[in-house]
Amino acid sequence: MINVAKLYEFKPSFGFFAQQLMYPEKLDFHPAFLEASFNPGHPAYTHANMYWSLMQEFSMEEIQEMYTETFDFQKNCALYMTYFKFEDAKERGQMLVKLKVLYEMYGLEMPDGELPDYLPLMCEFLYAAEWVQDAKTTENFRMPIAILEDGTYHLLKALEKMESPYFHLVKGLRETLKACVEQEAAAL
Repeated sequence: MINVAKLYEFKPSFGFFAQQLMYPEKLDFHPAFLEASFNPGHPAYTHANMYWSLMQEFSMEEIQEMYTETFDFQKNCALYMTYFKFEDAKERGQMLVKLKVLYEMYGLEMPDGELPDYLPLMCEFLYAAEWVQDAKTTENFRMPIAILEDGTYHLLKALEKMESPYFHLVKGLRETLKACVEQEAAAL
């Protein structure tokens, strides 16, 4: 079950994850952005800071090159979260439609030419949409959270194998999601 209050508490970090998972720009690496997104009690604090520290060792040109090599040229590092499970199967199309409808329900307009399972867009949705007051958020968010958990698992394994700094970013995202999902008590 999703803890909506916790998910809402971590909204700033979802904005950070969204920004850092898009094509890098110089403004994305302003230290205030990291500080505003995580406090020492945040479940992703250690991983976000490790990612940030590792990225400071590279020039902007090197970061952009690394991003492109990682996410554009490595099939197993796709930022499309349903791709790992469904590739181009019919079920993937159905999931994409459901995600698009969900975004629209909460007032998020889809960018032209972007698929709704694009990881930065999914994080942006959690950050930007106003969903905390909706009584159906817990139910409505089961699918996108499951997609994020499944897709980031595969992505994390690939990034770990590559020893990429993005491993820590995705690990931090997964730790944040994990902190927002409560295990339902087993029936006695």
